Amino acid sequence: MVRVGVADTTFARVDMARYAIEAIQEIDPNAEIVRYTVPGIKDLPVAALRLIEEFGCDGVITLGWVGSSLTDKLSYVVASMGLILVQLKTRRHVIDVTVHEDEASSPEELRQIAIDRARKHARNLMMLLLEGPEALTPWAGKGLRQGRPDVGPIE
Repeated sequence: MVRVGVADTTFARVDMARYAIEAIQEIDPNAEIVRYTVPGIKDLPVAALRLIEEFGCDGVITLGWVGSSLTDKLSYVVASMGLILVQLKTRRHVIDVTVHEDEASSPEELRQIAIDRARKHARNLMMLLLEGPEALTPWAGKGLRQGRPDVGPIE
């Protein structure tokens, strides 16, 4: 049985974990899911590390929301580096899913981006965990996007 960590934040404006968990359960109804909610994106690295080291998760998806200010953007860079360090330390996948407040012009568009991105990245994580390192190889170079329509390959 695969154990999947789902870390999300109270700062997010959409419950992205709900959609990630739905996608995980569609792929593997027997997957054990451990959810860990923290205040903001800078708290996600320790949540991911704890999910792996203390809760025995095979992989983690983190779901963060980034505000539009420069401070928010810099906080995301720091959080992203922290998540990369968790991956290197644990040798486990930590799929970093973020929505940036300024990437859409309306709340409904942001909501749709968040849902799509959470679901697609949850599927990516499950494929890696269940099928191994070559699971995504058939889709390499296909211009796939999470949160937006696919752009397709350049032939």
